[in-house]
Amino acid sequence: MTTETTTADTPRTPAAEAGTGLIALPPRIARATATAGGALTVVSAFTAWTWTSAFPGDLTVYGYPGGLQWLVLIGGALTTLFGLASYGVKGTRWLIPSGSDAAIKVAAIGTFATTWYTVLAIGTTLGGLVNLEPGGLLAAVASLAALVGALGLPFDRPATEPADPEDTGLDQFKHNAGNRWTVVKAAFATGTPAPARKLPGWIEILILSAVLALGLAVFTYGIGTEYDELFIGFFITACFGFAALSKAGLAQRVSAIAARHRNVAMVGAFAAAAAFPFTQSDDQYATIGVNILIFATVALGLNIVVGLVGLLDLGYVAFLGVGAYAAAMVSGSPSSPFGLHLPFWAAILVGAAASMVFGVLIGAPTLRLRGDYLAIVTLGFGEIFRIAVNNMDGTSGPDITNGSNGISSIPNLNMFGFDFGAEHTIAGFTIGRFANYFLLMLLVTLVVVVVFRRSSESRIGRAWVAIREDETAAEAMGINGFRVKLIAFALGAALAGLAGAVQAHVTYTVTPEQYQFAHVVPPNSAFLLAAVVLGGMGTISGPLVGGALLYLIPNKLQFLGDKQLLAFGLALILLMRFRPEGLIPNRRRQLEFHENEEAPATLTKAGA
Repeated sequence: MTTETTTADTPRTPAAEAGTGLIALPPRIARATATAGGALTVVSAFTAWTWTSAFPGDLTVYGYPGGLQWLVLIGGALTTLFGLASYGVKGTRWLIPSGSDAAIKVAAIGTFATTWYTVLAIGTTLGGLVNLEPGGLLAAVASLAALVGALGLPFDRPATEPADPEDTGLDQFKHNAGNRWTVVKAAFATGTPAPARKLPGWIEILILSAVLALGLAVFTYGIGTEYDELFIGFFITACFGFAALSKAGLAQRVSAIAARHRNVAMVGAFAAAAAFPFTQSDDQYATIGVNILIFATVALGLNIVVGLVGLLDLGYVAFLGVGAYAAAMVSGSPSSPFGLHLPFWAAILVGAAASMVFGVLIGAPTLRLRGDYLAIVTLGFGEIFRIAVNNMDGTSGPDITNGSNGISSIPNLNMFGFDFGAEHTIAGFTIGRFANYFLLMLLVTLVVVVVFRRSSESRIGRAWVAIREDETAAEAMGINGFRVKLIAFALGAALAGLAGAVQAHVTYTVTPEQYQFAHVVPPNSAFLLAAVVLGGMGTISGPLVGGALLYLIPNKLQFLGDKQLLAFGLALILLMRFRPEGLIPNRRRQLEFHENEEAPATLTKAGA
């Protein structure tokens, strides 16, 4: 008797396909098309794109780019540069330690987006694409060719499981969509960065100086964009340009150089920031600059509580308000009930001390709570502060804060004979009132950065990180969790008070409406928390960059009117979806979101 054994057919995993791109093109043709398309896009920027100067930026000139053409030129140049590096052109390999193909794709997408946005904006503004000159058509075709060539570059396709035929149609669709997304992510994946050749210290410092100068130029250009179309084009180019540099591994290489020269990098960064007022012809954009510094500095103080200790504080803007009100009451305002006019150094200490006291008073009974319960309590404190100062008008309560009118007519500072409210000429450059306060706030930001850096690298900083990672385990190892969290809460509040003291003099008036949980205009608690998460929790530069973006972008998107917050919210959702660790994450947090990456050899005490 013969027994026949049958086995069920098991679906096999398809073998990974190598050497194909998202668009079926021979690799050599794809690479040549991407590189040539980028080069032609650069050439097109020197031609006329429209026949009339009615479109902002005057794109009618041959031989000299104008307005949005400069941004298209930069995108095309990046695409061409990475394309040449992929051919191994001498002198370009240093730019692509992680490989060139992913960088080419991202740069080509950014160039295509900026170019076609410009073309469509011309058609919308002037009444149709018939207003395009041949140069505009050349730019559109060249950027499209670069994009097609970039998407045709080969990559190693990952193995994917086919959908189960017994699943429902919706489940099969979701499974297939997941497979397609896995393939797309693989197309933009990068390799492990190649180790850089050791350079002399002075050359690395020169590289840092060039990067900082470039950063100053980008920030100055972005903050000074004169019309809406130019800012949108700048935003597209900046986002995709930074992403392309990151994909190439160049951003990581510069970060490694900065880590080897931390003090030089910090001094250079503040020197570049101090040069910003001298790049402006008037005080218009210095106003935005000083408010960005105030917002970013407060976000850095919140980063101690949220980023290092892991506490969710939803009422942090109240500490900014406490510092502002305390400093305003002792700075000679006629609305102050105390009639005091202390020097600024005393007023700023009063503001910091008042915020620290409130931090201790609020933290002592509440920091034994965890998670959502602590967040609710801090949210309540923020609202209680705003309502309380609104009611201290002599009618609903004691006459201390002048109610909804606030503390007004706060005089300008005068330190060592230097009047911050007057224009001054320094080295032939004339700087106005807001530029003066910008430089003062920059000094306060430097103090906050030093405090953050020293505290995060101290023994108490290591205790903060231990509490953040696992509070129960940290307490089992002998760390007094309550005391450690209270110190962080008090220190973060004091740093916010420092910024509040400067804000009171910048704005002339301190009112309750400035310190809400959520509002269209920062600073407020929601935007402060978003700045920390967006920039990168636990780092120094992360909240500073996040704060700058979260203040500048809403300021520039005012033309959207009621749709401003919608567009802003969508941008945040996309960023959190594709880069949840933040723009400038610490290494530990980055590995939490990307477990497949290689673990670092060493981590600093703050995990950065």
